[in-house]
Amino acid sequence: MQWRSLARIIPAAAVTAIVAWPAVAAQGDDPDWPCIQRKVPELSLGQIWTDAELPQTAADWSKDAAVSALVVELSARRVPLPEAQEKISEYAESLPEGERERRMTMLVQGLFDHMNRERADVIAGIARYAQRQRDMATLLRQEASAVDVLRAKPDVNPNEIVLRSDRLAFQTRIFQERAESLSFVCEVPTLIEQRLYALAKTIAEALKAR
Repeated sequence: MQWRSLARIIPAAAVTAIVAWPAVAAQGDDPDWPCIQRKVPELSLGQIWTDAELPQTAADWSKDAAVSALVVELSARRVPLPEAQEKISEYAESLPEGERERRMTMLVQGLFDHMNRERADVIAGIARYAQRQRDMATLLRQEASAVDVLRAKPDVNPNEIVLRSDRLAFQTRIFQERAESLSFVCEVPTLIEQRLYALAKTIAEALKAR
């Protein structure tokens, strides 16, 4: 049976079950967080950098054009991780001995600042997306109940039932597709965190190699 035909007979209870929101959420401080992954709004530098404390000069990374450009390039997930790690090694080898530690620690701080901010933006976007899904779920449940009431009327126009049922089915399908997309987006903060840790580890190894 096609979804359009199914929509003409599906009861409100079934639609309510389809658009239950959220289906699964992580345990945590935010009950509205829709992801299985626990919500951690921001990372700390200590989570990704376990070597000696970075010098104060590391905070000036944005003033260094070469480091700033490398931060943006390495942060981009379209660049395969092995390629990014190779670029770190090449950059370390290109630096004079007296500049290596200063520039590489600036790179660590730059990657952390840039990717932590990117990760926070993704988390905020997930929260906004989830709120729109909750609003949409509420509207769908209300419309499903209204269609059931309409079906129960003895003098109802059959064409109106068909029209509203088809529209409800279409909107429910959009809701489901958006819910599936959200499950993929929920993985992005973890992917950013894992990439950041791997890049920081590569920098630490490059510093120890000298």
